[in-house]
Amino acid sequence: MIDRNTVQQILDAADIVEVVSDFVSLRRRGSNYVGLCPFHNEKTPSFSVNKARGICKCFSCGKGGGPVNFIMEHEKLSYYEALKYLAAKYNIEVKEKELTQEERNAMSRRETMLAINDFAMKHFQKNLTDTDEGRDVGLSYFRERGITDESIEKFSLGYSMDSRDDLFNYLHNTGGFDTDAIFETGLCSKSNFGDTGFDRFKGRVMFPVFNVAGKIVAFGGRTLKNEPAKYVNSPESSIYNKRNELYGLFQAKRAIVEKDKCFLVEGYTDVISMHQSGICNVVASSGTSLTDGQIRLIHRFTNNVTVLYDGDSAGIKASLRGIDLLLAEGLNIKVLLLPEGEDPDSFARSHSASELNEYIAQHETDFISFKTAILLDGAERDPIKKSAVISDIVRSIAIIPDRITQSVYARECSVALEIDEKLLVSEINKVVLKNKEKDFEERQKQKREEEKQQYPIAEDKSSDNRKDENPAIVAPSKILGRINKLVLYEQEIVRLLVRYAMMEYSGEAPLSEKLDSNYTVAEYLFEEIEADGLQFSSPVYDKVATAIRGMLDEFQTALSEKIASLNELYVAERNAGIDKIRNEAITNIAEIEIAESNLENELRIRQKERMKAFRNDYVASRFVSHQDADLSSIAVDMLSEKHKLSKIYKKDGALIEECDRIGELVPRALNNWKNAIITSRISEIYEQLKDNNIPQNEVEQLIIELQQLNSLKIQFASVLGERVVLPKSK
Repeated sequence: MIDRNTVQQILDAADIVEVVSDFVSLRRRGSNYVGLCPFHNEKTPSFSVNKARGICKCFSCGKGGGPVNFIMEHEKLSYYEALKYLAAKYNIEVKEKELTQEERNAMSRRETMLAINDFAMKHFQKNLTDTDEGRDVGLSYFRERGITDESIEKFSLGYSMDSRDDLFNYLHNTGGFDTDAIFETGLCSKSNFGDTGFDRFKGRVMFPVFNVAGKIVAFGGRTLKNEPAKYVNSPESSIYNKRNELYGLFQAKRAIVEKDKCFLVEGYTDVISMHQSGICNVVASSGTSLTDGQIRLIHRFTNNVTVLYDGDSAGIKASLRGIDLLLAEGLNIKVLLLPEGEDPDSFARSHSASELNEYIAQHETDFISFKTAILLDGAERDPIKKSAVISDIVRSIAIIPDRITQSVYARECSVALEIDEKLLVSEINKVVLKNKEKDFEERQKQKREEEKQQYPIAEDKSSDNRKDENPAIVAPSKILGRINKLVLYEQEIVRLLVRYAMMEYSGEAPLSEKLDSNYTVAEYLFEEIEADGLQFSSPVYDKVATAIRGMLDEFQTALSEKIASLNELYVAERNAGIDKIRNEAITNIAEIEIAESNLENELRIRQKERMKAFRNDYVASRFVSHQDADLSSIAVDMLSEKHKLSKIYKKDGALIEECDRIGELVPRALNNWKNAIITSRISEIYEQLKDNNIPQNEVEQLIIELQQLNSLKIQFASVLGERVVLPKSK
């Protein structure tokens, strides 16, 4: 457990923009920041981060929360684990006792596997520097490749001893980890002789693979012997999906954002050598073809990608299709072809940073032009091959989302391919249309599959295999009509509570002039709800209201402390202000009095704003990072605004904020809810009266209740301003 003060210290330190920026490239848009959602695939940013409120939310998929909730969702961590993650990020000490063997076994499997990988990495590092074999074999190899001590530390490089079970014994005996979890990481494989294991990477130099959050999810090991498999990589597991990881991204993400560009290479040493040459915005696909998941990772941080190809690479044509995926994601792609006989590793080691940057600037070219030149080579005089090249280029241009970019490429390629531009555009449009139809069919298919899972139809076990005429579960469209409409009105009550529960409430004025006023919006609403015996039909909204009710006593204590601290601050600022005025050598007493009066007014306004902010943020700041997922989710929904509301001004031009209209909005929301309850009950009574089998005495009681309700509805109509339009008399 983490004590409450430490938790609050973590929450106070965690800046939502800083936390999200570790995973997403954010750009300022008004008072918020926006970026591509890390929780689903999108090409247009819909992920919004509000620094002032400390929340983030995707207006497409709906996911978001405070810093803790974001880390929980993104890294699949528990609330406790997410707090530890943020504590480490902000260098906040979390005192914990040493885990016992039983507690290790009780750790979540994911957390255990990550701990095993971290334990193994430190063992490999120790092997490299503290053993004769590690120094003679592993360290010598890194030295030969020109890898510096700084890079060895930066990328946590190591060495796995050339022993059958050195790592297994260390993890199991010294680390005390569960053998099944060790095998699941892929570091070791189970032996056929008892409950023992043997090391997968024995006798290899080790390259840890970090995910974007800095957790070690896998390893790559290179043999220094003459073996068929030069590189061996960790198998996929619950913590490692090679399609969604890029080597070096953790070390490169800051540089990628700063440069707004990412270099894409193939191998581990390519990344390390380019870092040593001063180019840090580089990642590697680790020898695999590019995948959608890897591309989405890059797109979170930049729109610009340059792919580096070996000068003598025979597989350029084979890799072009993978680069098409980058175009489909809406990225700006350039290609850099290195001199013959060079790869990124050798080229970076033999050139200075300035020489490398100069070569990149002079030789990188856009992908479509590069692909056209590569495919046309040898096909210029062969009509069949040239036709195939044109079709390939058309498919590449067609998957580019931006129509203007498509048009520019069509014009340039028409010249290079010696084909009429209108014909090329026509073919591109055909492919675009076909792709859209295909995407639509796939989405519909996926939607049907999801509906099948969400609304399964019971298997028909009848002998004649006839369909069940009265299935227990109906289609989603049939369910929509049964939604409780009262929830919409309850939602507005809860929204006002989450946003303004502890704000001062007065029916006469939106805000009291006194700092020590204790009557809050929450108290007003709860008194009204209790007086009329109202209840929330939504269990989640009821939970929110109950949680806020439980904060009232705590708030009064916090309010007293806040008033005391503000009064101290007021005195300190007043004294400092008066000293400044009197040190300005003003000799006119009238001017001094005016300056001091202005200072008093300014300080009073500043005090009111500080108290207003304290009250306004009290509930929200506790909910957005709450351990209860329901409270956190509701708070984020209620605080997030997809569209900025229009400003309301007084006649004198002063801006009126929503929190300044509490005296108007809160009673209206409450009356709307009450009116909706009455309307709903009236509808129920009319439905009951349609039943001819109910006893006469019940009919009379229902009619009396109906008359009372209609009378109340008329009263609410006058309050809410509803109008009844009667037909004109003939």
